[in-house]
Amino acid sequence: MTHEKSLTYSEYLKLDGLLGQQRPLSAEHDELLFIVIHQVYELWFKQCLHELRYLRTAFEAGDTPRALATLKRTLTILKTLVGQVDILETMTPLSFNAFRSRLQASSGFQSFQFRAVEFLLGHKRAVALDNYPPDSRERAELATLMGEASVYDCFLHYLQGNGVSLPQRVLGRDVAQPTAADEEVQQALLTVYRTLPFQAQVCERLVDLDEGLQEWRYRHVKMVERTIGAKPGSGGSSGAAYLRDTLFRPLFPDLWAIRAQL
Repeated sequence: MTHEKSLTYSEYLKLDGLLGQQRPLSAEHDELLFIVIHQVYELWFKQCLHELRYLRTAFEAGDTPRALATLKRTLTILKTLVGQVDILETMTPLSFNAFRSRLQASSGFQSFQFRAVEFLLGHKRAVALDNYPPDSRERAELATLMGEASVYDCFLHYLQGNGVSLPQRVLGRDVAQPTAADEEVQQALLTVYRTLPFQAQVCERLVDLDEGLQEWRYRHVKMVERTIGAKPGSGGSSGAAYLRDTLFRPLFPDLWAIRAQL
């Protein structure tokens, strides 16, 4: 009688392959930390994409408890992303510059998954596709996301399904365009806060999500300033100057615009 071999922890997690992917290009001690941190970021971005797609389906199904639970998980992941900056900041400018030249043209600016997170959250711009080769998988997937409804688009349809009156020009807008503030939507959101407490909780969690991403951007730019100062970024970007320009741009401007009226 034969017995099937039981699945081991290492086999289930494919650890041989995973732990073989950290390959420093120099003998500098801190290069391994740099690689591990950025690979972990990419794994968390992958999970964020998984959760944000799930959040869209929750909104489409009108499932408020699932939407709130998914938002809570995504927010917790964002806090973890922010916390990882503390680890990266244990690396001094001298230690980073000792292996920085080995990065050549590679740059976090090229992170396809972070661009996908931005697109899912409504921060869409066609120019972002130019950072990827025309025949690449990354460009094709971002182009697909450009034509899909964002989390915020699905959220507005969710509100409509809960009896909130919203203009058809907003519900039927071109989803390839970035999210823009709209006074009629803001009036509808004020009604949500005043009359629909469960939907108002969803609104607040979306504000938390927006704030969480802005907090990560802020910690990221301060880490870059601390490490390379005003030097150009790797890959030809303007470094901290580019990152600073992304700060304090809300993903969901309507939810921020109504704060003074509540």
